[in-house]
Amino acid sequence: MIDFFTKSQGDEIIIAIRKAERNTSGEIRVHLEAKCKGEIVHAARKTFKRLKMQKTKDRNGVLFFIAPERKEFAIIGDEGIDKVVPENFWEDIRDALQQNFKHAQFKEGIVAGVARVGEKLQTYFPYQEDDENELPDEISYGGQ
Repeated sequence: MIDFFTKSQGDEIIIAIRKAERNTSGEIRVHLEAKCKGEIVHAARKTFKRLKMQKTKDRNGVLFFIAPERKEFAIIGDEGIDKVVPENFWEDIRDALQQNFKHAQFKEGIVAGVARVGEKLQTYFPYQEDDENELPDEISYGGQ
């Protein structure tokens, strides 16, 4: 699972996360799960909590949860985001990932999705001068 992305691709994803977080106080993480059991959204929510993403000051964390072997993914936003964004907030991000993933362009899909999340969250959670990077930017892995 660790080799799902090349080192270069992983670095590009981390750069995309850092770039997106310069526009917003939101926190973005990418997680790859090797052995996802049960419903994808449920597994993503459990991982969200395990990664302590609900501990951000403004409850504005976003998790890209990817289960490559199952060819599924979920995008989870914390309650601070869900309280202020429109109902269809995640749809274009989901659609962009699906389009890229259909063509086995996984890195490109994630980079585009992360960038779009940064742009969209800027409206609701603009970057503040005193913002801290509350969560690691590295890709996390589970089920190894």
